[in-house]
Amino acid sequence: MRTKRFFWKLQENIIDDNNKKTLIKFIKSTDRFTQFTEVKKFEKDWSVWQGRKYSVFVNSGSSALLVIIAAFIEYFSWKKGDEIIVPTVTWITDISVILQLGLKPVFVDVNLEDFSFNYDDLASKITDKTRAVIPTHLIGFPADMNKIKQIVGKKNIKIIEDCCESHGAKIDKTKVGNFGLASLFSFYWGHHMTTIEGGMICTDNQDLYHLFLLKRSHGLARELPKKLHNIYKKKYKDIDFNFLFLTDGFNVRNTELSAVLGAWQLKKLDNYIAKRNHIYDKFLKIISHYPKALYRPYKKGVSPFCLPLIMKNTNLKNKLQKFLYKNGVETRPIISGNLLRQPFLKSYSKNTDFPNAEFLHKNAFYMGNNQFIDNKRLKHFGRLLEKFFDLNKNNKT
Repeated sequence: MRTKRFFWKLQENIIDDNNKKTLIKFIKSTDRFTQFTEVKKFEKDWSVWQGRKYSVFVNSGSSALLVIIAAFIEYFSWKKGDEIIVPTVTWITDISVILQLGLKPVFVDVNLEDFSFNYDDLASKITDKTRAVIPTHLIGFPADMNKIKQIVGKKNIKIIEDCCESHGAKIDKTKVGNFGLASLFSFYWGHHMTTIEGGMICTDNQDLYHLFLLKRSHGLARELPKKLHNIYKKKYKDIDFNFLFLTDGFNVRNTELSAVLGAWQLKKLDNYIAKRNHIYDKFLKIISHYPKALYRPYKKGVSPFCLPLIMKNTNLKNKLQKFLYKNGVETRPIISGNLLRQPFLKSYSKNTDFPNAEFLHKNAFYMGNNQFIDNKRLKHFGRLLEKFFDLNKNNKT
C-alpha cells in the first residue's frame, strides 16, 4: 500500500545537514553517549533561555510530567485519590500519568479564546481534595495564568504548566513555564525544536529539583549535585554510594546525542518561533476571507504550534478536512479532541458536560506549522480554500 504523498506535512525534516555534521563530530570525539556532561550543558542553556533556575532533561514531555507528579506526591505527602484538575482537551498522557500514580483527574471544559480552562468551570471544580491544577498552553496559546492564580488564590494547590506545544509563548513579557511551581516541555520531532524524542522539567525550587534528578534515574543518590554526595556517603556508610537509592524512581534519562542536538536547535529556536509567527499571520489573513465559515483564532503572545481550522459548521468541517487530504494536506484533530470520548476515559463524565471540548472535537482540526512553509505553499493553500468554498457555496454562509 502506497503512503499518501503530502505537499503540506505536519512536520518536515528538521534534522538538517548541519545537525548531522554536529552529531557526527560529537560521536567521533567521545566514547560516552549515555547521560553525562552534554546533558548538563543543555539543561543550563535551556534554563537561561527559559528564565528558570533549574532544568532536568528527560526522554519525553510525558516522562517530564511523570517525574513531576511522582515527586509532588512524595514531597507534599499527597494521598491516593487526591484530585488533579485537568482540561478536557490536552495530550492524553497528562491524564494517564495521574491515573497511573493513583490520583484522580477532575475534568474542566475549555474556552474558545485561548483554549485553556473554562475559568468559571475551573472555579466550580475546586474542592478540599484538589492538590494541583495543570493548565495546558494548548497549540501555543498562552493560558490566562493570572486568572488561574486568582481562582486558586491562597489555597494549597500547586500549579504545573504543560508547555509542551508552546515554547516561547508569552504573557506580557514573561514566557509561559514561569508561572507554576513546575513546568514541562516536549522536544518531540514535530514541536518547535527537537531532540527527536525528549522533554524538559523546569522549576525554581531547589528541593524539588533535587527530587526530580533522583526520580529521573532510579532514585540514585549519585544523580544529585556533587556537593551533596558526602552528606549521603556519611549518612549511609553501610551502602556503596554507587548504588545508593534515596527514593523510588524511573529510568527516563535522555542521551548525550539528544543533548548535543538540543543545544544546537536551541540556538535556532527564537528564529524558528519568529518564522512560525510570520506564517501564522499569513494564515490568519487567508482564512479571514471566510468569516462566516471559519473562526480566526489569535491571542497576544501566541507561539503557534500549528495552523488551526475551526469551523462553524460540523458538516463543512468534515468536508474541508477530506478535501484538504485529497489535495495533499496532512491534518490532525486539535490534539486528541474531547478526551472523554476516548475508550478508557468514557466512565469519567458525560460528553454533554463539556460543550466547548465537544465543539472542538466536532468542528476543528489543524495543519502543520513550521519554518519550511513558504509563500508559494501559502498561496496554494489559499487557492485550495477558494476552490473548496466555491464548490460549497450553499454552506459558505
